[in-house]
Amino acid sequence: MKTNRKVALVVGGQGIIGRNLIDHLATLDDWEVIGLSRRGGEASGRVRHLAVDLLDPADCQANLHDLTHVTHLFYAAYQDRPTWAELVPPNLAMLVNVVEAVEPVATGLQHINLMQGYKVYGAHLGPFKTPARETDADHMPPEFNVDQQRFLTQRQVGKAWSWSALRPSVVGGFALGNPMNLAMAIAVYASMSKELGLPLRFPGKPGAYDKLLEMTDAGLLARATVWAATDSRCANQAFNINNGDLFRWNEMWPLLARFFELEVAPPLPLPLSVVMADKEPLWQTIVAKYNLAPHTYQEVSCWSFADFVFSWDYDLFADGSKARRFGFHEFVDTEAMFTDIFEDLRRRKVIP
Repeated sequence: MKTNRKVALVVGGQGIIGRNLIDHLATLDDWEVIGLSRRGGEASGRVRHLAVDLLDPADCQANLHDLTHVTHLFYAAYQDRPTWAELVPPNLAMLVNVVEAVEPVATGLQHINLMQGYKVYGAHLGPFKTPARETDADHMPPEFNVDQQRFLTQRQVGKAWSWSALRPSVVGGFALGNPMNLAMAIAVYASMSKELGLPLRFPGKPGAYDKLLEMTDAGLLARATVWAATDSRCANQAFNINNGDLFRWNEMWPLLARFFELEVAPPLPLPLSVVMADKEPLWQTIVAKYNLAPHTYQEVSCWSFADFVFSWDYDLFADGSKARRFGFHEFVDTEAMFTDIFEDLRRRKVIP
């Protein structure tokens, strides 16, 4: 066995973050990868998948007890719930269950990476201090991101391994059946608008159209994740990770419409989770008409998350300079990110 052999356990391996992280790790010669999710997946090259119910401690113990060679644990799992308070128990429990199953047997464990987000700063609650910085004070709980980091901080005391926490903005990348996929929602919304002969209207709150925000490319995030997990300077640190540019929807929206060869009409508040609820027959018609891959409407629907993002009638961005000071200097143009994702969806025959 090579002394520099690294074994990654990617928890949440079928989500938008975990899937792109696995794809990146698979290109690196010195990594072996194990993806963990409820659905599992097909093995390929140095990547294998395990299906585990992360909410079941016994299932975690039974399925993860032989992962003795894991050196790096990447945690990107997420369970959605209707309220912020309800998010805490399942999302904290999943992390605890995985760590308690893997850490005692993985004697060579070097690092645990935790995926967080701007919820740490209260970005989901309303107008917050921008740019947000890693040193900003916590807000009143409940907040599972904070609880997860506190668990790792306390667990790490006296241990040989270290932790890091990454805080991306809205993540752009490919994943199916993911509840937090803004680019997919825009692509499907635009495709349906085109099929109906409609212009592309911004469907969010009136005040959201001209506010500053940013996104995080999933590929960029994957590279930052591996950097944070393998650079000793990042031990026990949190980092904001973003593309590096800011935009307003009133500038970006016409650019996205141009990709789909659509005109832009004035914004109109349209709760997508309501107005798109009856569009499954239309989607099925589009799939058949353009010979698309047979994905269900549920697999490509992310309407409630899109509504959430489009409701931000306040600035939403964070200071990414700490990562640069610690050695990560990559950036991505957000318009190019959207274009790349849309082109990828076309290649995969997800959209016309």
